[in-house]
Amino acid sequence: MKTLACLLSVAIMYVGVMTAQADEAPITVLVAYYSKTGHTEKMAHAVEEGAKEVPGTTVLLKRVEDVNASELFSADALIVGSPVYWSNMAGEVKTFFDNWQFKFGVFPDFKMRDKIGAAFTTGGQAASGKEFTLLSILAAMLGNHMIVVGGGGAFGASATTEGNSPGIDEKEMMTAKELGRRVAEVTHSMHVGKR
Repeated sequence: MKTLACLLSVAIMYVGVMTAQADEAPITVLVAYYSKTGHTEKMAHAVEEGAKEVPGTTVLLKRVEDVNASELFSADALIVGSPVYWSNMAGEVKTFFDNWQFKFGVFPDFKMRDKIGAAFTTGGQAASGKEFTLLSILAAMLGNHMIVVGGGGAFGASATTEGNSPGIDEKEMMTAKELGRRVAEVTHSMHVGKR
């Protein structure tokens, strides 16, 4: 009986600590994506789901063309998704990054500095340029002094949507979910470290 009481006390303390940590350092993760066929949007929902699994995380899911400056600058982390177009991010995603300067006024203050960033992508074929697309998104983040993290894969999550693939499979959805969870965990760690 004493052992059971001890275990129960430890469990209650653990839940209390986890709840207190979540209450002390809430974070916001912005998942911004472009999707023409629905594949990248499906991945975006899995990224959102993964990030929401981390206590104290609020997730804002938006198409890149609908993100405003306030949402971008108030987010603690940003995860961007794009389909592969000619081994690169979609033009709409590039416009989103261009708008940081021309529409949102990110410079000269580097308003995205030290925010966590990550990327995900979908492409038709196995070798359709998914890594180039991920790296082009991450390069835009690095140029804005963001801290980028991988998850789901070396450079982010990706899915093959044509050819022998039946669309986005369960394993690919899990990598997207893993990416969202990892970004939320790293962002929470960064916030705890700033206190």
